[in-house]
Amino acid sequence: MNQHASDLAMRINAADRALAGGNVTQARHILEEAARLDPPSTEFWHRLATVRKMGGAPMLAVEAIDRALALAPLDFFGLLMRAHLLDSAGHPEAGEAYGRALAQPRPDPLPPMLARTLERAQVKWAEHQQSMTSLLASAVEASGADLTPSERARAERFASNIARKTRCYHSEPTHFAWPGLREAEFHDRAAFPWIEELEALTPAIRAEMEAVAGAPDAALVPYVTYADSTPLAQWRALNFSRDWTAIHLIERGTTIAGNAAHCPQTMGLLARMEQPNIAGCAANAMFSLLAPNTHIPPHVGVGNFRLLCHLPLIVPDRCWFRVGADTRDFAEGRAWVFDDTIEHEAKNETDELRVILIFDIWHPDLSPAERAAIQAAVSAAAMPVGAL
Repeated sequence: MNQHASDLAMRINAADRALAGGNVTQARHILEEAARLDPPSTEFWHRLATVRKMGGAPMLAVEAIDRALALAPLDFFGLLMRAHLLDSAGHPEAGEAYGRALAQPRPDPLPPMLARTLERAQVKWAEHQQSMTSLLASAVEASGADLTPSERARAERFASNIARKTRCYHSEPTHFAWPGLREAEFHDRAAFPWIEELEALTPAIRAEMEAVAGAPDAALVPYVTYADSTPLAQWRALNFSRDWTAIHLIERGTTIAGNAAHCPQTMGLLARMEQPNIAGCAANAMFSLLAPNTHIPPHVGVGNFRLLCHLPLIVPDRCWFRVGADTRDFAEGRAWVFDDTIEHEAKNETDELRVILIFDIWHPDLSPAERAAIQAAVSAAAMPVGAL
């Protein structure tokens, strides 16, 4: 050990003895002197911060923690201590500081002595996020901007992203990614003039679903049917499970005649949709049946060239659906169009069955020439992809 390190160690030991004797003032004096040696140790600066706080100087303690964080900027303990110090001083930046700490990996298990601090951190961070969201919403309102409903929704999401209540999600298809397509978790209903006609047919489509489900020749199959060796861990829990099943009307471009025969109005409507026609991949249309108390885990679909439409037919309370950061409750007869290549999940939290109609359509940004190119390329790829 060199003389510099030896001197520093001697001073730290002396400070520890002073603290053990209850003399905080002396301990702080010793460590303040040692700080002149500019110790390259996060442990030293944490110790000095603790003594400064014990001596009633929380903002000086923050200065010491900042020295520690200069050496280890992403240290969870340092960031949490900094936030706690700001909080104890009533500083307005405490909430944001807690958020920075909570964004870092934390030890597992967490030391029991930090449990209450972590609990407060989560509360203060949530309060800060809500305060920031309200502040930004007020700023937009005060600007006098004449926003349409969809523009206002984007402004609200903008504020939510800034406050880090939500984050940006992007299209991440497992197989086919056509460049440059607009990304949206849920697409604007106004872009699909047929959606009200679809919703108006809900009673008829439900009746047809019940007819085919009760037919002796109905083909009810697991929704997810990948080979066990397929490297798609997102489906392991539900692969070949009867908790999530489907009655296919159109499967990977082929009409399932036995099922479709029971559903003339549904098939008539699908015939008017602009569905992709790609052998082995699309179009797809099915009744999706989710068993009680079943969770469909976060996952993404195969290709961004298509969007999916849901029409809820049997939806008990507490059935929700999340795409990206947008979580919505299913409502019978209320359809939506979403991008399934953005992370999404669903859960039936009830003791009853949930049933929806699902079908795919071309992404509206694609030109006829692009559609033809996609059909050719995906068909040529000749790889078995699911209807997911």
